[in-house]
Amino acid sequence: KEIDYKNGYSIYIGIPFCPTTCLYCSFTSYSVEKYKDQVEAYLEALFKEIDFISLRVHNKRLVTVYIGGGTPTTLNARQLERLLIKIRTSFPMEDVREFTVEAGRPDSITMEKLKVLKEQGITRISINPQTMNQDTLDVIGRKHTVRQIIDAFYMARKTGYNNINMDLIAGLPGENYKDFLNTIKEIDQLKPDSLTVHTLAIKRAARLNVNRERYMDIMPTDTGEMLRLCNEYTKEALYEPYYLYRQKNMTDNLENIGYAQRKKEGIYNILIMEEKHTIIALGAGASSKFVSRDGESIERSENVKSVKDYIERVDEMMERKHLFMEKYFC
Repeated sequence: KEIDYKNGYSIYIGIPFCPTTCLYCSFTSYSVEKYKDQVEAYLEALFKEIDFISLRVHNKRLVTVYIGGGTPTTLNARQLERLLIKIRTSFPMEDVREFTVEAGRPDSITMEKLKVLKEQGITRISINPQTMNQDTLDVIGRKHTVRQIIDAFYMARKTGYNNINMDLIAGLPGENYKDFLNTIKEIDQLKPDSLTVHTLAIKRAARLNVNRERYMDIMPTDTGEMLRLCNEYTKEALYEPYYLYRQKNMTDNLENIGYAQRKKEGIYNILIMEEKHTIIALGAGASSKFVSRDGESIERSENVKSVKDYIERVDEMMERKHLFMEKYFC
């Protein structure tokens, strides 16, 4: 209720690199090993887009900043620090209610990086296991262990984070109700501040869809029961549902639900679902959402997905946004 919708906006920063690409993933993400020679050029182009946008929002109030991907913590500690300093020195931060970084993959998290995030004012992080079953992690292409998830979580707590989200997926290949119950029991030992439970969505470009016949025999049939289990658990553990959304091709036409302990709701998540608030998205594959001052109309501006194209065409991406900003921000 304290958010100034008419004069406010949020920033999304996309870092399109990951340790590996998960079986179900269709997001803009590229292997950091394969693209490591382009990371610096990518950051240079991103900083250019940040400079361009920051000069055009001086009379507006920045409410939330969300750095997603990909996996932002695939950047090394020095690169992360440069990015965060660039954001903090380019945009007015005095009204920011939440500053989130997705530290999604535990194999990309180090104490050095967590300290950098903390020193640069990050208030919320996401450590995303998706499952706490090692066999499933192997099937979906995650090159880390359950032990690494647990260690990364406690490392973040030790660094001082008191707002940690964890993502889970119900309906992963090879899993059944018993497997999902094990994940819930393991998560209960950690007690994250918020929990986002996704239903598996089989996206057109994901390897899970392209090679669908290979996995049909191990696709679960009790996903609905998994979500009911999660609903019962979150009530007992005093999490409250605070946002919900559906996507195409979700298992059993179910949904994604965000649960949180009181006052630990993800503000950015609420804002992007409400669609009453402009979100300016920077980086490869990022999609901006411009909301008119009366809240009656919404228009989108999408950046190219390819890292190479983004680097080469960042001026075009900036100009594209400029037209929307002239319309909605002046």
